[in-house]
Amino acid sequence: MNGLNDPNDMKRRTFLKNSMVSVGGGMLLSEWPSWAQDNDKPLRFGVIADVHKDIMHDANKRLTTFVQAMNRADVDFIVQLGDFCVPKETNQSFLDIWNSYQGPRYHVLGNHDTDGGFTREQTVAWWKMPARYYAFEQSGIKFIVLDANDKPENHTGGYPRFIAKDQLQWLSTELAETDLPIIVFVHQSLEREDKGGVQNGGEVRMVLEKANARAGKRQVVACFSGHHHRDYVRTINDIVYPQMNSASYFWVGGDYQHIRYSEQVDKLHPYIKYTVPYKEPLFGIVTIDRARGNMSMQGRRSSFVGPAPWELGRDRAYWDADTLTADVSDWDLKV
Repeated sequence: MNGLNDPNDMKRRTFLKNSMVSVGGGMLLSEWPSWAQDNDKPLRFGVIADVHKDIMHDANKRLTTFVQAMNRADVDFIVQLGDFCVPKETNQSFLDIWNSYQGPRYHVLGNHDTDGGFTREQTVAWWKMPARYYAFEQSGIKFIVLDANDKPENHTGGYPRFIAKDQLQWLSTELAETDLPIIVFVHQSLEREDKGGVQNGGEVRMVLEKANARAGKRQVVACFSGHHHRDYVRTINDIVYPQMNSASYFWVGGDYQHIRYSEQVDKLHPYIKYTVPYKEPLFGIVTIDRARGNMSMQGRRSSFVGPAPWELGRDRAYWDADTLTADVSDWDLKV
C-alpha cells in the first residue's frame, strides 16, 4: 500500500500488517459476520486530527493539502477528530477550506475548540454540527460521534475529559437500536485514562463491550481518537482503538521550547516554540472492505521540523518514542 505522500516520497514504514498490538488480553474475532456476506464496494473515508488552527501558522495550508487530497481520492466522507479551530471570525477562511470538500463532512469536538471563553454550543453552531454528540449512517455502517468534554461532578480544574451519564445513556440506546456494524469517533482516547484520555474511559469501553456481548459478535468494531498526537493502534477486548496523530505537531512544553521556524513566526504564533512540528501535514484514508472483513489505513509520512523531543532532553523511553513519530502509519487489519 502506498502512502499519501508526494510520488517522490513513497518509502513507508508499516506499523501493522495483518495484526494488531493487543492490550488487556482480548483475542481478535476471526471475522465480521454481518460484513462478510455483503459484496458492496469498500467504504473509504478521510480522517485528520488536531490541526490546531489557533496555534499553527500554516494551518490553512495543512488543511488545504488534506481537502485537496480527499477530493482527488473521491472518498465517501471526511471527518476531523477535534482541536480544529475556535469559532471566531478570523478563522472563517480556515473553515471555508474544510467546507470546500465536495462531499459529507463530520466534526468531533476537541478540548481546545472552546479556548478563549467560547462554549461548546457556540462551536457546534459555527461548525454546523447536528449536536455535540450524534450518529450517522453510511454504506450500511453506523458511525457514532462522542463529545468527551463533559465535566465530571468532582471536576477540579483544567480541561474536562469525561463522558457524562446522559451521553452514556444516549450511547447505550444508539447501540441497542441497530444491528449494523459500528465505528466510534471521539477526541480524547478511551484507553489512556491516566495519560490525558477520557477520565471514565473504562466505563465507556464497557458500554461498547456490552453491546458486542449482547449482539453475540463484534458489532462495535473500532473507536478512532486524536488528542494525544501519537501514532499507534491497540485492541482491547476485541475492539480496535486507532490513535490518529496530529496533522501538525507534538507538544513538548516550556521546558523544551525551541524556535522552529523563525523569530518572526514565533512572535505572531507564540505557542509554536512549545511544539515539535511536522514538516508535512499528517492524515489518512481508512478503507473498510465489507466483503473481505478488512479495515486498513493509508497514512502519510513526514519528519520533524528541527530537533526531535529526545534531542532536547530526556531519553527516548521517557518520550515513548515508538509512538511519537512524524507519521500516520499504514496498517492493514484482517479481522
